Order: sequence, then C-alpha cells, then structure tokens
Amino acid sequence: MKKQKILVIGAGGQLGTELVQGLWKVYGQENVIATDIKDPQEVLAQARFEILDVLKQKQLFEFIKKNEITQIYHLAAVLSATGEKNPKFAWHLNMDGLIHVLDAAVEFKVEKVYWPSSIAVFGPTTPRHQTPQHTVMEPSTIYGISKLAGERWCAWYHRNKGVDVRSLRYPGLIGYKSKPGGGTTDYAVDIFFKALTEKRYECFLRPDAYLPMMYMEDAVKATLDLMEAPAEKITVRAAYNISAMSFCPQELASEIKKHIPDFEIAYNPDYRQAIADSWPASINDTQARQDWGWQPQYNLARMTEDILHHLPRLLAEKV
Repeated sequence: MKKQKILVIGAGGQLGTELVQGLWKVYGQENVIATDIKDPQEVLAQARFEILDVLKQKQLFEFIKKNEITQIYHLAAVLSATGEKNPKFAWHLNMDGLIHVLDAAVEFKVEKVYWPSSIAVFGPTTPRHQTPQHTVMEPSTIYGISKLAGERWCAWYHRNKGVDVRSLRYPGLIGYKSKPGGGTTDYAVDIFFKALTEKRYECFLRPDAYLPMMYMEDAVKATLDLMEAPAEKITVRAAYNISAMSFCPQELASEIKKHIPDFEIAYNPDYRQAIADSWPASINDTQARQDWGWQPQYNLARMTEDILHHLPRLLAEKV
C-alpha cells in the first residue's frame, strides 16, 4: 500500500489539536503535517508543523506537490458567532479555502479529502427534534450558509471530478485541550475552565437551550472511522448527520455540580441565543450508523467525569 502523507489545514483549532493526535496513532507522527496561519499551541509543539495559509492557492499547491500529500483534512474556518461579526471574511475563508483544497485534490490526485460541515446548515424551518439526514435546510448564519454551500461543492467535486471527499455535520464539540474558538456551542467548553478556576460561569444561552453535542474523543473517532471506511460504503457525499447526546446548559451545570458542589452558574443570553434557536435540539444519524457503523462512546455523565479528571492537570501545567 502507498505510504500516506497527511496534511491537516487549520490544525491549531479545537478540533485540529485533537485530530492531529488521533492521526499520529494511525499513520505515525512523521507522516502527519500540521499547518495553520499562526504558531502552534503547546499540544502541537511536538508536531511536524508549518505555517500555511489556505487562501494562498499557489503556496498551497506547491506545498501539496513538494510533500507528496495523499490525504487532506481541511479544518480552517471562521465559526458561527465570530462569522456574524465579519460575514464577508467568513464567506471568503470558508468558501475559497475549500475550493482551493478541492482543486488541489483534482490537480495532484489526492486520495482522500476530509472537510467538516456542521449542524449550522440547518435553520429555523428545519425539524428541530431528530433532524433527518435529508430535510429542509435554510441556515440563518453566514457560517451555516457557507457550510451548506460547501456540502454542495463537495458533492459536485465527487460527482464531476471524482474527488473522494467525505464530511460530517458536527454538533457542538466539547474538548479541554484547547480554548474555545468562537462557536455558539462553546459555552460547553468554557464552562469547565471557569468551573475549575473561578467556581462560577455566566452562560450566554438560556438554561433550557437544548443542542446536540459531542465529546472530542467521539468526534475524532467518528472522523477517522469515516475516513477509514471503504469508498463503496459512503453513500452521502455532502455530509453525514452525526450525533452523540443532547443537553441544555442547566443539565450540564447540574452534572458539574456533582463533582464541584460549590459551582454556580448565571444566565445572560446574548445574540448567540438566536443562533442556537435556529439549530436542531437533536439529530437523527441513522445513515452514518448503517453505512459505516458509527457508534458514540460518551454520554453527558462520562464526558463530564473525563474532563474534570484530566483538565486540572492541564491547567496546573500552564501556571
């Protein structure tokens, strides 16, 4: 089998930080090149790391050719809440970056491309509970609009150019190895940092704002499982629905209080509440389970216990 050379674009983000480590276990650290537009955080300091801007197409093409890249994980994006503050740049990065990667895959016959979509592709007219794989999609954020357009580009490049591109519609992703990156579901990351350092958190969503969520361990597993699945098993070339659990801020706070009894939470909903209201409360991911055997490993209780076990040591190392 041909030796794999993996390129991760946008590796410094919340997902990229942990996905790179998952890829090391599969392909070996020497075969994974992590890239971003700024120097890496501590976790990726030991990685093979280079500065790369996906918007600079010539630089991207030269990089892929020089390093004989066989797989690309393209994660660079402006997220939902941040995108609403600078919508034209969000569209520019999220769209042009993807098209540069897909064109590179055609030019250099890259074996596989991974690009993440999101539950942000859905909107207020989408069924909120057990949102199906194929349904009404009228996103209300620039992030969601760009992700929906990106899904269609991926399907088009697969159908017309033969690119083996694969995608997941991630729910809110929760991890502790890097700080939040500007997403509407990031309260569920920040709350753990504040619970341990300040014993208090002010939430920008309502206490009853249910959203689909996934622990980062499961997100990495889902991504690698999808990419390792035989091509003939992949029936969805836009993006698969994927889910693990749904909860609201009040339920998460209650779970944290089981471990930190004096933790307090206050609620001060802002513009992000309207974004959350436009998204599903739960996701039907039957297609992913049937096609390539997706099965989550973490529920709310297990995730909370795992984060509160590992995060204190990480925080102590940074002091």
